[in-house]
Amino acid sequence: MASTDRIALSIDDQGVADVRLNRPDKMNALERAMFSSLVETADELAKDASLRCVVLSGEGRSFCAGLDFASFQGMADADDATGGDSAATAPDMGERITHHGQQAVYGWTDLPVPVIAALQGHALGGGIQLALGADIRIAAPDTKMSVLEIRWGLVPDMTGTQALINLVGIDVAKDLTFSGRMVGAEEAKELGLVTHLADDPRAMALEMAADIAKKSPHAIRAAKRIFNVAPKLSIAEGFAMEREEIGRLISSPNQKESVAAFFEKRDPVFADPDPID
Repeated sequence: MASTDRIALSIDDQGVADVRLNRPDKMNALERAMFSSLVETADELAKDASLRCVVLSGEGRSFCAGLDFASFQGMADADDATGGDSAATAPDMGERITHHGQQAVYGWTDLPVPVIAALQGHALGGGIQLALGADIRIAAPDTKMSVLEIRWGLVPDMTGTQALINLVGIDVAKDLTFSGRMVGAEEAKELGLVTHLADDPRAMALEMAADIAKKSPHAIRAAKRIFNVAPKLSIAEGFAMEREEIGRLISSPNQKESVAAFFEKRDPVFADPDPID
């Protein structure tokens, strides 16, 4: 799987994908090429049955500073705030529930394996929304985060409103969105915007990913499926989904291998999931 001119990608022999936004001179700001690269990379990774976990980070001093300023300069003539794509020129998303900018984030949320975002410097506007699309966020102490769209007379439109409500609650989501205020790493952790703080977030993320990669891929994927939809389900529907997923796992080859490896005090050897698992 090749890197693009906006994304650097490598996958190790454990199935951990190291995905790095690679526009450091622009603080990894988002523009049409970056949106396309994010969508295409997530789509390709989703097809890889050997994939176990993803670490998403940004090269240079910032994770992602949001929308490229050049996009704002032409926004008065653009129909789409996420990258300046008009209805005529925006890529066709087919039957997806997202537009192009949303899919650049939702592709990581929807990826069947865990995604860990490693943050440093800035995660602003579209950058914070991209971070919120991950399952786990690790931030360096210098990280600054902001739902910055209000500065430009906009609202978050890259799945951020849904993610914020789930993570921090509707009142805090409104506060951050209405004010556009800058949030430091410590407060971000207190609010639930980030999961962990670390001096070297990418190193910690890669270590966590390596540990996840040692677990049953069927169980990991099942857990992500459950948690991704749990906020939208009734209690009865959530319980039913637990029963469905556990029913598929019990006595499956990888579940038996998990138990055997534990009692035999050895590393498990797991089979790759089918594409639908």
